[in-house]
Amino acid sequence: MKRIRLGVNIDHVATVRNARGETYPSPLRAALIAEKNGADSVTIHLREDRRHINEQDLKKIKKKLKIPLNLEIAATKEMLGISIRSNPLFICIVPEKRKEITTEGGLNLNHNKNFLRILINKLKQNKSRISLFIEPSLKDLIQAKKLNADCVEIHTGKLCNLINKKRYYQNELRRIKNAVMKAKELGLEVHAGHGLTFSSARILSKITGIKEFNIGHFLIGESIFEGMPKIIRKFKKILKK
Repeated sequence: MKRIRLGVNIDHVATVRNARGETYPSPLRAALIAEKNGADSVTIHLREDRRHINEQDLKKIKKKLKIPLNLEIAATKEMLGISIRSNPLFICIVPEKRKEITTEGGLNLNHNKNFLRILINKLKQNKSRISLFIEPSLKDLIQAKKLNADCVEIHTGKLCNLINKKRYYQNELRRIKNAVMKAKELGLEVHAGHGLTFSSARILSKITGIKEFNIGHFLIGESIFEGMPKIIRKFKKILKK
């Protein structure tokens, strides 16, 4: 059985940098450390408000990184233009609200559906792999297929919160398992992301069919105490089949 891929999200290295308006810590350095220590891809979210990653980060990382760059974007004309110019190998379309602390849920695939279809097709013509960040919903999976996405990234935040609080999580885990099976039936590759820790990644890694985990906030937080190389290796060991 193939090993599950690990994508390392480095947004919160930029969060620390921006807290003081300095040039450090460097997101580029974090991306290269992730690459050196076995990450399969690096994820950055270029938000409309630029609260962490900015265009200069995108340019520098895209230029230096040898593994795939996974660019998270909102479905807007501005982000379409930036994505076409920067041409990352992977793109994940995510919902975005100005006042949210972090992404609060999956995309509403029925909102502005025609523009979303146009955006996906233009990005695919530009040779990027397109993923949609969605809830573990069978209806959303069917809609993602109709929109011509290559992959879906399942929002795992609810499951992770239940696990963190030591509450009953089996119903949510079942929803995710059913979503993975439906995605396989539809021919969509499945990724998982949001709120993942060692514990939740270990639980979700047992589901056959999830090909890629994208992990950021917890990974960067633990790296403060133990260093990025060690934390990346821990996650890779958990995801190894």
